[in-house]
Amino acid sequence: MLIDIIAGARPNFMKIAPIIKAVRNAVNDGYNISFRLIHTGQHYDKKMSGDFFDQLGIPEPDINLEAGGGTQAEQTAAIMVRYEKVLLENRPDLVLVVGDVTSTMACAIAAKKLNNIKVAHVEGGIRSWDMTMPEEINRMVTDSITDYFFTTSDTANENLLKSGVSLERIFFVGNTMIDTLNQQTPRFIEPPVWKEAALKDNGYIVMTLHRPANVDEENKLAELMEAILEASKGVPIIFPVHPRTAKILSSTNINASNLFLIEPLSYLEFNYLVQHAKAVITDSGGITEETTVMGVPCMTLRDNTERPETCTIGTNELIGTNPSAIKPAFEKLYRGEWKKGSIPKYWDGHAADRIVKHLCTLFELDSITVN
Repeated sequence: MLIDIIAGARPNFMKIAPIIKAVRNAVNDGYNISFRLIHTGQHYDKKMSGDFFDQLGIPEPDINLEAGGGTQAEQTAAIMVRYEKVLLENRPDLVLVVGDVTSTMACAIAAKKLNNIKVAHVEGGIRSWDMTMPEEINRMVTDSITDYFFTTSDTANENLLKSGVSLERIFFVGNTMIDTLNQQTPRFIEPPVWKEAALKDNGYIVMTLHRPANVDEENKLAELMEAILEASKGVPIIFPVHPRTAKILSSTNINASNLFLIEPLSYLEFNYLVQHAKAVITDSGGITEETTVMGVPCMTLRDNTERPETCTIGTNELIGTNPSAIKPAFEKLYRGEWKKGSIPKYWDGHAADRIVKHLCTLFELDSITVN
């Protein structure tokens, strides 16, 4: 059995690393399973791509489509055209896509339209129900043509069932991002900013912002930053600035002695900061999963989330995009009243093992008991 494992953007790399490890373990156990790693090139700079391969033990891609840059449509088209050529030259038995980036949707479409190659979607079924998010469109399109769904939560299972997906195609396996987090925690690296800013455990805030609704308008970004700085009461704020955010932030003239703007960090450095932070303020989805498992308070500057379990079970709270909501959230944090949270079901570090066991059963490679 040949599986194409698709990776294109930073969030994908944390999700595929444990899957590759689990496939290799299955090979060592004598199963007739192999993989090709297809890097679409959607993220192509060192910090957003290369470091992740090095630090997470991901092998060099078998094929790099080098489809970075351009508009959403241009990038989608480039990935589809280039991946179709790969499929025509050597057809896999299964295309495994992860997450909700452009590469996920584009490769799923290319596979299904070319002689109906089977598609498996890791992290299938999650929904924000916000059609202004490109990721939501990617999720819905991908799930509409997926054969096998590997899900992270009961909510995702329910979303799929309500959309008409049959139960036998849904496999509740857990979260491969947490597999990677658990495996890599002992290897976290203290970043240079730790000493440069004289940081102390539980004595600073980590911030990330990148969603268009928060960063594309200079005035909106300035209002959010001013509200965060005022509410922080001088506590250091470490802000690894996403490339799309840096461009706009530079024109706001925002400056404060407790604000440390740094370049994007590697996976091991960033999560070192998160692990030791007093809290995280973000508009990311994946970070809310990591803070939930690490027990770190998380404020999310969004009005919705495709990961509701991080709020209902974990340490995350949606505070919206209105700057006026930031001060009350910080006051709650400083009073020591933030919820403790717990870890969702199957976020135990073994999701990738479950995925590969299910695949071996589905393709009748052998009889394996699934945990």
